Amino acid sequence: MPKANLYNMAGEVVGEVELSEAIFGIEPNETVLHAAIKNHLANCRQGTQSALTKGEVSYSTVKPWRQKGTGRARAGYKGSPVWYHGGVAFAPKPRDYSYTINRKEKRLALKSALSLKAADSRIIVVDGLKLDEIKTKAMQQFLGKLNVNCQAMIVTENKDEVIVKSARNIPGVVTTIASILSPYEVMKARVMIIDKAALAKIEEVYA
Repeated sequence: MPKANLYNMAGEVVGEVELSEAIFGIEPNETVLHAAIKNHLANCRQGTQSALTKGEVSYSTVKPWRQKGTGRARAGYKGSPVWYHGGVAFAPKPRDYSYTINRKEKRLALKSALSLKAADSRIIVVDGLKLDEIKTKAMQQFLGKLNVNCQAMIVTENKDEVIVKSARNIPGVVTTIASILSPYEVMKARVMIIDKAALAKIEEVYA
């Protein structure tokens, strides 16, 4: 059964926590994990790219010169895609890139991501993750005690405004709650810092 060290707010190891085998100890399915991350990135696309086609550019349709006898290539109008400032052939237009994947695939992808983190010892469990006031410096000091100086994800049981606002100005640090974990965000984070109560919530929701 996978395990993780249990820390207190002073950054001291006070014990070990057994992680659920069904969530943190499965054989990762890389195919499904890749599909879920691709889906997440596709759903994040704005799809607002746009360019003018040859029918939309503002140019006269008068033939620039006669068809034969000039020695130059024949041309019909200045809005042609082969001309500078002409229209764009097969121009991109606003579209919706989002699509859905199976709910079971999402669940398997998340379990695969969490299992990879547990296997690499990238999960830190904190007993009573709490700050007294909204202060970025206090959060930085706490992360320093845990020797975390890279991209990190802080997971709490419910939304904690003090934790969220204390961490939001620290580059590379994101916060979330246990019930809305994303495979993409889990894989992006180098370290996961999970409140002990949030760990129980994760095991309850995703088991």
